[in-house]
Amino acid sequence: MSQKKFALILSGCGVYDGAEINEVVLTRLALEENQIQYQCFAPDCEQAEVVNHLTGKVEKGERNQLVEAARICRGDVLPLSDLSVNEFNALIVPGGFGVAKNLSDFAYAGEDYRIQSDVLTILKAFKDADKPVGYMCIAPVLLPLVYGDGIKLTLGEDSDAANIATRRGGEHVSCKVDQIVIDKTHKAVSTPAYMLAENLLEAQAGINKLVKAVIDLVKV
Repeated sequence: MSQKKFALILSGCGVYDGAEINEVVLTRLALEENQIQYQCFAPDCEQAEVVNHLTGKVEKGERNQLVEAARICRGDVLPLSDLSVNEFNALIVPGGFGVAKNLSDFAYAGEDYRIQSDVLTILKAFKDADKPVGYMCIAPVLLPLVYGDGIKLTLGEDSDAANIATRRGGEHVSCKVDQIVIDKTHKAVSTPAYMLAENLLEAQAGINKLVKAVIDLVKV
């Protein structure tokens, strides 16, 4: 691949039940500013729940992660089952509660959380191919289940999520909102994003650094 191309995995649309919209948009913007091609993917299945983003309350009904993710990507999103690791140089996973509710059951199972099997297959495929990855916000909690004991990651400052990730084998590193943590051995980059960010500028600072670091880790 002469032109670098990244894959993004989304989990719906909306911070409380899907992908964090600002993180997705800022990631796409950073990739385009660095002249990196990318393709968004999402599981073609229902969300775990639907949350009214005005009231914060769970509502009745079902929404499909792929259909909802299309709202962020102006329709340019493919089913996760279409993601072929060989076609991409790297992977980025934005956050949002969809990571903890749809891509995994972290929000419900706590320390006993598991990654959905189809998602885990893709994440491990990037690991096995020794390709760089970037995880942000709550998404780094997935890293210990993909890379095993000792994977360095950040979920921002010390938190319940960080403690759980540590107990599952991760090496948590406290990190400011505008900084990143790089595990050079596993080529994994993480940043707190909206685990700590209080506005777009704060989120953008860390996301821009994450994108640049992942680009630098790609083999020429």
